[in-house]
Amino acid sequence: MNRRSVLMCGLVAAALSACGESAPRKTGGVGSARPGDRVTPAASVPVGGGVLVDMPGNAQLLVVQPRPGEFRAFDPSCPHVGSLVNPPTGGVITCPLHGSAFDPETGSVRKGPATTGLSEVEITLSGEELLLS
Repeated sequence: MNRRSVLMCGLVAAALSACGESAPRKTGGVGSARPGDRVTPAASVPVGGGVLVDMPGNAQLLVVQPRPGEFRAFDPSCPHVGSLVNPPTGGVITCPLHGSAFDPETGSVRKGPATTGLSEVEITLSGEELLLS
């Protein structure tokens, strides 16, 4: 390696170390939230769709609204290998890793490789807010 290459490698290494550690991977579930804690405003959840909501403790919930005024929440960890699923599009929740598909109304499996459905998390509508039950 010539002197210029060594210098460039040193600069790249310094820049990478200055970035610090990458953000920890989000996990599915309620994290450190407790019953009664706010999940998200109901208006943030589109009818026929859903949103991934950040929860305390580096966790996420998938909140869906299959029909107007009907809200459900699921742990978005795919039961197949634990990667986080995407919010529903076209009437289906899909895992981007291996293509498992789930029903947005029930969380049940529509297509594998997952063999079990998404775990539901109880939420309630209070005024304009969705809360953990």
